[in-house]
This record gives sequence, structure tokens and C-alpha cells, in this order.
Amino acid sequence: MSDIPLPAADSAALIVVDMQNGFLRAEGSCARSGFPVAALAPSLQPCMDAVAAARAAGVPVIYTRYTYRPDFRDGGFMLREKFPMLADVGALVAGSWDQAVVAELAPRDGDFVIDKNRPSAFFGTPLESCLSGLGVREVVVCGVTTNCCVETTVRDAAQRDLRTFVLTDAVAEWEPDRQANALKAMSLLFAHPLTTAQLRAAWAP
Repeated sequence: MSDIPLPAADSAALIVVDMQNGFLRAEGSCARSGFPVAALAPSLQPCMDAVAAARAAGVPVIYTRYTYRPDFRDGGFMLREKFPMLADVGALVAGSWDQAVVAELAPRDGDFVIDKNRPSAFFGTPLESCLSGLGVREVVVCGVTTNCCVETTVRDAAQRDLRTFVLTDAVAEWEPDRQANALKAMSLLFAHPLTTAQLRAAWAP
């Protein structure tokens, strides 16, 4: 890591992807749809550590929430054809407990919350203008799931010429092979891999 630039607190933002009750809780919609939510649990404490480091350093914290209308007409073919079971259990409906960020990571006044209905946090959202308005030139990304919303967001950030970092111990995926493949793909071209310990050191007051 010595030859890789570290994110600077005065030019970076932390993006926390989809750390929601629906994805992480045993009572949530993903668990009720048959997804192994326990596989995502290891990301929670590292995400908490990253958020604490960002707040201590004055780095903007941006949360994303996967969000659907109550009628799910905004879900597109992915919801209709790939994961219809999510609509069947009323997943991630705007304003619901299922859609909310988990209590351990609850947004505070001054944080930013971006709702999206596709994997990328940039697609159809104000994220890009938010980052521009904050003067952000680097983003650090954590959350779930690594191969889906994290990787898609990382790729879109990199293609906007934002120096992008992925917190390798603060992301999680349903299956170990997809976790490994996603981290390998992101690290090749789209993001610098970083641990939460390295992030805390870089952002230490």
C-alpha cells in the first residue's frame, strides 16, 4: 500500500452503500426471501468504524438506500424477472423499517442520504451533484453487497474520474467466490483497496 495514495480528509467523502434492515436483519425482506443475510453481518462493525473515522475527521458521510415505491412499478425487469420474491414480501418500500439504515449506522444531522432503485448510487440520483457541490475528488466506499451495489457504484465513481477506494473489510457478499471476484475486479482498474485500519490512520485527527 505504500505506493498507493491514501484518501485525504479534505477532499474525500465516505459512501455507505445499502446498510439497511432489509439486507442485514433476520426479520428483513432479504432473509424472508431466502438470502443468507448472516453472510453480510461481518461488514457492520467495519462500516461503523469507517463512519466514526469520517465524522471525527470532518469527512462527509453519504448513505445510500435501495428504495422502491409501494406498488413496485419502479423496480424494472430486475425486480419483475430476477428477484420477484422481493416484491412479494414488500421489500425496501420507501418509509418502511425494511428500507431504513440499521440503527448502528443511523444517519445524523449533516449526513447525506441518497435513495436509489438500481444498483449504482449514481444512476438516477443526485449523488454526482452532491459530491461536486461538496468539492469531493475522492470517494471511499463500503457496504453491501460487494458484487452488486458496491461494485456498480465503484465502477461509476471511477468513470467519473473520482479517485476511488473500496474498504475490503467493510464490504460483504452473499457468496465467498463473488466477494473475492468483485474485490479482484475492482482492484484491477476501478479502485484502490483499503482496510478500515488504514483509513483510520489516514484520517486520524
